Amino acid sequence: QEFKIPIRYLQEYAALGTGGGIYHFRDQILSGGAEAFFVLNADVCSEFPLQEMLEFRQQHGDAHSFVILGTTANRTQALNYGCIVANADTQEVQHYVEKPSTFVSEIINCGIYLFTPAIFQHIGEVFQRNQRELVLEESSNGWQRAEVIRLEQDVFTALAGSGKLYVYKTDGFWSQIKSAGSAIYASRLYLNQYSKSHPERLAQNKPEGPVIPGGNVYIHPTASVDSTAVLGPNVSIGEGVTVGAGVRVRESIVLHGASLHDHTCVLNTIVGWDSTIGRWARVEGTPSDPNPNDPYAKIDSETLFRDGRLTPSITILGCSVTIPAEVVILNSIVLPHKELSRSYKNQIIL
Repeated sequence: QEFKIPIRYLQEYAALGTGGGIYHFRDQILSGGAEAFFVLNADVCSEFPLQEMLEFRQQHGDAHSFVILGTTANRTQALNYGCIVANADTQEVQHYVEKPSTFVSEIINCGIYLFTPAIFQHIGEVFQRNQRELVLEESSNGWQRAEVIRLEQDVFTALAGSGKLYVYKTDGFWSQIKSAGSAIYASRLYLNQYSKSHPERLAQNKPEGPVIPGGNVYIHPTASVDSTAVLGPNVSIGEGVTVGAGVRVRESIVLHGASLHDHTCVLNTIVGWDSTIGRWARVEGTPSDPNPNDPYAKIDSETLFRDGRLTPSITILGCSVTIPAEVVILNSIVLPHKELSRSYKNQIIL
């Protein structure tokens, strides 16, 4: 409503994979008569250079070619992604391997694609092949579905080398968001982008405003922030948030309606909607940032537990959580609507 963009939510009757899902809804996708359309995975953050991808497709390939957004990763982390080998001159994808066991390429799939309706013909061929294989495979227990199609393994691998698939390599920021901890890193990337494209959105040091020692800080216009609070770097203060006197916030996201009472310290934390942190409390997490000395390093997809213990990560307060005064919450996840009475360390509080 705000941006006057029509949005439809379509849910599969069962999990059909990255290709099966769009194939199932191909009639709805094509109903507007689009010449081309973008497919974007929801668990990534990026500059989303969509206009550049459109212009790239006009310069490379033909009217029915497809474009993958790619970026550079380091050699070790590239194994965790779809790896792309492309012609250095034409950028045509010659080889594609999803999560290879040995090094293939430093160019990885960003999960952002530009397709034409012709993609459904290629997905349909995989569907028909799956159907034939299921008929031949008498030992099937009936749980397999021909409609389950993976864009990466089933479609891109087959299209590589056919002259129909190209990669547009971006130098802009990109990161996957596989864990809550990576949201803090994603926020930093977006705030850094604001400093270049929309500097007016970021808070500045003013006599009547909070102290911002460095780094990018966003404060919603409706938030109430005491002039003695110290915010930054990488802080986002949401709608209707109250920040008291002497509060210190660093590398954190404070969502709408939250209240940080006087002299609280919030580091590497996501504070959920309508949560309250009492006076002199300290809420802190452990960042899971990529290697700052490697320009191509990506954020690792950390598991919640390692060796039977909770992996130290950012602290997350669910919505409507109340933290009492003068306690310490460290490396913990607090589920919504909890009222804590003491300090916690390295725990999931159910």
